[in-house]
Amino acid sequence: MEGALTARDRVGIQDFVLLDETTDAAFLSNLKKRFSKDLIYTYIGTLLVSVNPYKELDIYNYKQMDLYMGVNFFELPPHIYALADNAYHTMLTEFNNHFILISGESGAGKTEASKKILQYYAVSCPSTTLLNSVRDKMLMSNPVLEAFGNAKTLKNDNSSRFGKYMDIQFDSQGDAVGGHILNYLLEKSRVVHQNHGERNFHIFYQLVEGGEEDLLHKLGLERDCHHYDYLTQGECAIVSSINDRNDWKTVKNALQIINIDEININHLFGTVASVLHLGNVRFDSDSKGRAQLNKNNAELRWVSDLLGVDAHSLHEGLTYRKIEAKKDQVLSPFTIDHAIYVRDALAKAIYGQTFTWLVNRINESMENKDLSRKTVIGLLDIYGFEVFYVNSFEQFCINYCNEKLQQLFIQLTLKAEQEEYEAEDIEWEPVQFFNNKIICDLVEEKHRGIISILDEECLRPGDATDLTFLERLEERMSNHPHFVTHKLADKMTRKTLERGDFRLLHYAGEVTYCVVGFLDKNNDLLYKNIKDLICQSKNAIISESFSTMDSDNMRRPETVATQFKSSLLKLTDILMAKDAWYIRCLKPNESKQPGHFDEALVRHQVKYLGLMEHLRVRRAGFAYRRKYEVFLKRYKPLCPATWPHWRGLPADGVEVLAQHLGYLPDEYKMGRTKIFIRHPRTLYATEDAFEKCKHDLATRLQAKYKGYKAKGEFKKQKEAATKIETCWRGVQARKERDRRAWAVKVIKKFIKGYMTRGQAKNTDNSEYLAFVRQNYLNRLKGNLPKTVLDKTTWQTPPAVLTETSEILRKLHYRLMVRKYVRGITPQKKAQFQMKLLTSSMFKGKKESYPQSVAQPFVDTRISEQDINMRVLQIIRNEHIKYSVPVIKYDRNGFKPRPRQLVLTQRAAHVIQEAKITQTVPYTSLTGISVSNLTDGMIVFHIVCEAPKQKGALIVQCDTLFEFLTKLSIIANKQNAIQVVQGSIKFEIQAGKESAVEFSSGQEPAVYKAKNGHLMVVVARARTR
Repeated sequence: MEGALTARDRVGIQDFVLLDETTDAAFLSNLKKRFSKDLIYTYIGTLLVSVNPYKELDIYNYKQMDLYMGVNFFELPPHIYALADNAYHTMLTEFNNHFILISGESGAGKTEASKKILQYYAVSCPSTTLLNSVRDKMLMSNPVLEAFGNAKTLKNDNSSRFGKYMDIQFDSQGDAVGGHILNYLLEKSRVVHQNHGERNFHIFYQLVEGGEEDLLHKLGLERDCHHYDYLTQGECAIVSSINDRNDWKTVKNALQIINIDEININHLFGTVASVLHLGNVRFDSDSKGRAQLNKNNAELRWVSDLLGVDAHSLHEGLTYRKIEAKKDQVLSPFTIDHAIYVRDALAKAIYGQTFTWLVNRINESMENKDLSRKTVIGLLDIYGFEVFYVNSFEQFCINYCNEKLQQLFIQLTLKAEQEEYEAEDIEWEPVQFFNNKIICDLVEEKHRGIISILDEECLRPGDATDLTFLERLEERMSNHPHFVTHKLADKMTRKTLERGDFRLLHYAGEVTYCVVGFLDKNNDLLYKNIKDLICQSKNAIISESFSTMDSDNMRRPETVATQFKSSLLKLTDILMAKDAWYIRCLKPNESKQPGHFDEALVRHQVKYLGLMEHLRVRRAGFAYRRKYEVFLKRYKPLCPATWPHWRGLPADGVEVLAQHLGYLPDEYKMGRTKIFIRHPRTLYATEDAFEKCKHDLATRLQAKYKGYKAKGEFKKQKEAATKIETCWRGVQARKERDRRAWAVKVIKKFIKGYMTRGQAKNTDNSEYLAFVRQNYLNRLKGNLPKTVLDKTTWQTPPAVLTETSEILRKLHYRLMVRKYVRGITPQKKAQFQMKLLTSSMFKGKKESYPQSVAQPFVDTRISEQDINMRVLQIIRNEHIKYSVPVIKYDRNGFKPRPRQLVLTQRAAHVIQEAKITQTVPYTSLTGISVSNLTDGMIVFHIVCEAPKQKGALIVQCDTLFEFLTKLSIIANKQNAIQVVQGSIKFEIQAGKESAVEFSSGQEPAVYKAKNGHLMVVVARARTR
């Protein structure tokens, strides 16, 4: 903790005892500073102050638990684990009993704090199968008790509506071997009434929302909380922050772990369901004003079935009171209000007795059978001081309990302080503090206290009411300084009090109580006929719970307030016999917002929790005390005489150290085992000096250590380098020797193989031949021909691989051909077929053929849009296969004329603009002649049967090879095409011939020669 003093400006002081000023403002400022940094725990000596963060903090994991196990209380930052661990180890060391008192307002985190302590003990204590079973039962008792004893209030969604004291029993080895729970003042009135914005106990909603369909059907329940009167008075049956279905599963699992069998679990849920049905029992008034059950009495039948009692007797008990007069019994009818009171009283009694039975069963499951002596750590999770807008009987009891605990708290704190001073032989200085005994006496004093007057009024014959009780209080308490009513108050105070109110001045502040309901809640009576009926119940839990009530005893049972007072006195005796540890829980705001700190609200809680009183007690004499050994170990570097080792007694060393630091005589005292420092500023100055000294020492130590380490490291590295070099050289030399020996062996073998390479394979040349093969194949792999036409780049093989090379060459070419063929598209295939046909007709015959091979053929050279529409109409019944522009030469005069030549399925048509000048049916075509030169002249030989029939057709076509190939395919005239040298004779008309003569010249020309023939001059091919 001392180490954290250097960060005090940033995160506050970890122990309020070390504050410079013990004022409310300084206290709240330190608390707020720590809360803003998510530091929710702060000490006041050994008391732990906890502020609810309203969010999950990563400070409760196993790593944190390990950190705090077996560590000195002030060695680490404040934590609930530190308090739990020190209570545990103090118990083991001193072999005595301890208790941890957890208190605070509703919603401050008391229940969560008790869970964290139980979880810590479950992890930190030794583990065996038996012990784990005990721990599981302790841990799982929490969800069960929360379900049956907790409820949503305006301040807290999981508010404990009962007080709980749990003893955890440990054996001499520190093993948790058993446990026992005491419960105090269950708020039974919540069963039948809830304020606006509040709910009934959790178990009712968990059963209705989470119960299985079969179970609900068996219990006569519907899955709708709004169907039950006891669950809807607060108008918030469903709350988004509460998951009743998941909680139901947890509770069912927990009931099995704490060894409640299936039969009793069914009885337990049956009892809970009976309360819900009982709340729906309604009454009507007859003509005489007497109560009678509503006609729909299905709810009453369910109550009788679930409780195992006679329905008629239950009906009678809810509407009549049985009065015994000597030997006679008289039934006195109830009014509706009286009947409702009896119904609600029965519901409260059933639930209250069931809760007591459940606590007893949990105790049985955790009971330790070993009778040897045990030490215990008690956990007291008790309701905090409550101040509501309307405060009733429950708040009166709760606040009385807090008064008693505050009285105990101050007494134990003063006692512990005084004992420590006496043990250390330090003079004790009396402490001024507010003694709240006057308030405790006002409430509990025999025959004169409020509880006694309330009991008298409950027992008094006649018409005793809440207002007559108030009048009695005014008569008896008129002069008490801590009691005031509307009648007794002065003019100003009277404005703040109703006529039915009284006000108590508690140690925590003023609280106004409304007396309405005080007598009824204090009596909490069940009429004898109802009690007798319930005792006959066939429900095992109900019969067992009510069997403890002596129905034949005519004495009036103790009132609720007297029972609570007695149990509180017993609790006080239990706690006085144990060493105390305290956890004070605060809530930072009413809205449950993380990070929001409401100073006014926290100031009020600090006041009523008595934290400033406790701080003043701890600060009355000396703010800081530590054992000599601990103090000397930490601060010995500040004095040359004590550093680095003090050889004498620790007390003498501390004395020398104090004098060196300049402590004044009134600033400290030397006890028997501890040094006591009066003012925090003295400790702060010491800690600041230590922090500076620590840095100086660290620098010097680091310099020395680094020099020492560097020298040692250098020597080690030098030795290592020498060894590595020696080893490396040896390894390299051996490798070089082996490598050379291998090389010699390989070279000899290679030379021998080369010399015998021509021989058959043997041991001498086998590796050489394998090398030759591999070398050739590697060269071949990188230089394979890329195309089918590449016939020259195949690698020349060595003699031994000639045959293999030839096989591989053929395979490779076949593979390339196969790949090429597979890659040919249908269109390309058609092109090749036509080119093949062209080749068969013209290859080696016509000079211009080689240049045409690379020219692809097209489907047509003239589109249908370029042919006159009239022509298309004429040949519409024929399919046009191919069209090409040509130059037609007249038969007489050989005048050139541009024309379109259209090939159809039946004939070839010569077209001049809008008319067909000549049609040549394929059947009349006897032959087609072309020259062997590079010209494009084509002569169509036609049969001339009639004298006037047109003879041969002479055309010049630029795409001669394409045209003739198409024509040969369409007309099937492959054999009719002839390549002629010199001249082509043709028939102009029947019996009249002419010729086309071909020659070579400088320039190409077509003209009519003197002999009347058509002369075609073809340009000679140019040579380079």
